[in-house]
Amino acid sequence: MRAFSSDGSEALLSALASCGADPESPAWRELARVMDTAARADPSVARLWPGREAWGHAVEAERWHQLADVLGDLASRDPATRLALAEWLRDHFAPGPTLPGSPSVPSGSGPTSPAAAPPSLTPAATANLISGSSVLHGPSVQARDIHGGVHFHPSATPAPPPRHPVPRQLPPVTARFLGREADRHALDALRAERPAHAPQVLVVTGLAGVGKTSFAARWLHEHADSFPDGQLYADLGAQNTAVEDGPVSPATVLEAFLIALGASSVPSGTAQRSALWRSTTSGLRLAVLLDSAFTAAQVRPLLLGTPTGLTVVTSRNNLTGLRVDGASVHRLEGLPAASAVELLAVGGGTRVVREPAAAREVVRLCGRLPLAVALASAQLALRPHRSVSALADSLSRGRGAVDTLRVDGEAVMRTALDMSYDVLPGGSRALYRRMGLLPADRHDLSLLTALAADVEEPGGEGPGEEGVDSAEAADIAVGALVESNLLEETGPGTYRLHDLVQPHARRLGEELEDPGRRERTLRRFVDWCLSTAASAEGILTPSHRLAGHDLPAGTTPATPLDGPEEALTWLDTHRNGLMGAVRLSARLGWHSSCWRLTDLMWPLFLRLRPSEMWIEAHRLGLEAARRSGSRQGEGRMLTSGAIGLRDAGRHREAADWYRQALEAATADGDVRQQAQALSGLGHVALLAHRLDEARGHFEHALRLRESIGYRRGAALTRRRLGETALAAGDLATAAEQLRRAGTVLDALGETYEATRVLALLGHVQDRAGDPDGDPGGGVRRLREALARFRAGEARSEHWEARCLEWLGQAAETRGDREESVRHYEAARALLRRLSPEDAQRLDDRLRQR
Repeated sequence: MRAFSSDGSEALLSALASCGADPESPAWRELARVMDTAARADPSVARLWPGREAWGHAVEAERWHQLADVLGDLASRDPATRLALAEWLRDHFAPGPTLPGSPSVPSGSGPTSPAAAPPSLTPAATANLISGSSVLHGPSVQARDIHGGVHFHPSATPAPPPRHPVPRQLPPVTARFLGREADRHALDALRAERPAHAPQVLVVTGLAGVGKTSFAARWLHEHADSFPDGQLYADLGAQNTAVEDGPVSPATVLEAFLIALGASSVPSGTAQRSALWRSTTSGLRLAVLLDSAFTAAQVRPLLLGTPTGLTVVTSRNNLTGLRVDGASVHRLEGLPAASAVELLAVGGGTRVVREPAAAREVVRLCGRLPLAVALASAQLALRPHRSVSALADSLSRGRGAVDTLRVDGEAVMRTALDMSYDVLPGGSRALYRRMGLLPADRHDLSLLTALAADVEEPGGEGPGEEGVDSAEAADIAVGALVESNLLEETGPGTYRLHDLVQPHARRLGEELEDPGRRERTLRRFVDWCLSTAASAEGILTPSHRLAGHDLPAGTTPATPLDGPEEALTWLDTHRNGLMGAVRLSARLGWHSSCWRLTDLMWPLFLRLRPSEMWIEAHRLGLEAARRSGSRQGEGRMLTSGAIGLRDAGRHREAADWYRQALEAATADGDVRQQAQALSGLGHVALLAHRLDEARGHFEHALRLRESIGYRRGAALTRRRLGETALAAGDLATAAEQLRRAGTVLDALGETYEATRVLALLGHVQDRAGDPDGDPGGGVRRLREALARFRAGEARSEHWEARCLEWLGQAAETRGDREESVRHYEAARALLRRLSPEDAQRLDDRLRQR
């Protein structure tokens, strides 16, 4: 059954068209709610809604007819739609169109009085009879013919009060907004995922200065059309100085919001205000931005209770409590590097273009935080003759960008970080200061537990709590730092301080930690590096262990490492911290720790090949070994350091270090160390293509190693003899030496060294044309070695690149140009980071193809 007669439908059509002529009118906004109600009953209704952009413009007449017909039909079936449509007609078209059978009935014409009649949409009768003494109350519509004397009198009902202005309180959008496309899409996706029946809360979190407020305001401005009933804003971090110290209270915010929405009176209690807030906003399409929230408890009374609205919260904290309540959280990071440089150029202009490397360094020192980069840009604008490199030098000295970048004399980044620090629990503050003292960019939970074990004296401030052990205290302290975005979790049990946070934490550590505690903190850090590096060495290169130099009992416990893959990953992740510990030990005169840690880092140098770090660590370690009087340490530093010099192409200096090692080992009668030095001298000669000299050194080293039963060393020397034969073109001898070496290394369980021999043998066999009746055997061995170097015990990017290059050569020999290019390009990608000279060689090779 239809809700309207044909004349009633015409009246509804007329009302719709009238409403559409003014998209800013209250009638239009109320009609949007009617459509929402109708869409809940029948989602297909939504396709007939022209959308705000279409109102006031030419809309097909057929579209209006369809909308009127569908609404009328739906009203006959759905009470909610019928009620919403009747109220809309009554509120916005009086006197005007109404529906036959609505509350407008003749006085005294039936048993139900007009005041008691519920709003309804019923089918129109074929005729309406009005006696001469009848009076019509409420809006009416002429359906057909009218007979008799008809008199119209204006309604005695007073005009409604003027509608309260729609609040538009969002902060203005900044003139330049750069590099947040991915974040905007992420927020769009979170908004689209919300359940239709539940209120939505989006939390934008991040470090101070990362641009949370600007980003959230910009995003809400872009979606303004979705919130026709208004956009409210409150700074929850503002000081409520009128009543009490601390951030503004929810009650104060609620009062301002209710007044903005037209409330004539506001109750006094927070709970009553919150209830009125939810009632007032029910059904409203409203956006609320709650800026700089401290806690979830501060936010909860301000949340909307309707699914038609949206609450966006920004905070330096993660507000885990809101996440538990169902909020979606998006963490805002620093700007992409290119966008940060573009922001720097706003004030730096062509200077940024002329000095791109310095510009990138400034951006890095600013942590790519928009606030810090904007301050650096402003400094360049204020000093038009200052170079970008001069600014970079200024920021890299002293306490960095945190204290250097100022507005009206105030170090705004320092002030912001001070505020985050001040609200931390005491244990977290202490741990933050101690982390700042460490020359590391990654911190394991085991290290932080060791730092938390340094309990303060009575009345002091420390990570420990009464009745809580150090592991639990560290976990609590770390949790608060992560919650406040001062500390970022980068992996299981691994954390980092942001680039701008580190100098702030260091300053506080230097100012607030007494000298004794500073030294204990640094000592525990170095001991932790020693113990965990020793664990990694035992897993990856157990034969390298130096007898008689076990770490003393009571050393800071190591981070647990489960197998070769995890051990190598730990070394790679913590390489900067390990090098920082070597430098720290050299500076503080901890000589034994300096050279021992360098020696324990051998698997890092061997597998990952960080040439400059390798050389620097061994220079410091050599000086420390000599100062500590350790002949063993001196020999280790000379031979291991010479390998780093050799890999860096510094062959003359490498040979000098090997000769020093040989002289010292001969004087001490250390046969094993003599063989190591001879092998190194042989390798330097091999690289210079002095093949006879190289062979002589290797054969001498082989005799010494076999004389003391050092099977592993003898196998490694045979590998070198195989490489020497390969360089001479004697492929048969090369293959024989490599097979003998591989057999011994496999038997000893030396997976990494055996895989290196396997790769070399595959390359030799491919060069020889697979002479052993095994077509493709060389390539097969190379592919097997490549798979081992990519994962597991033998993982090594350096050797992975060598295998790829040899596979490229094999494909080139077969005439498979496409495969050869693919392998060369993959090898080049690895070598660009590991060995730029080798990468350049492959570049040249690819250009020649």
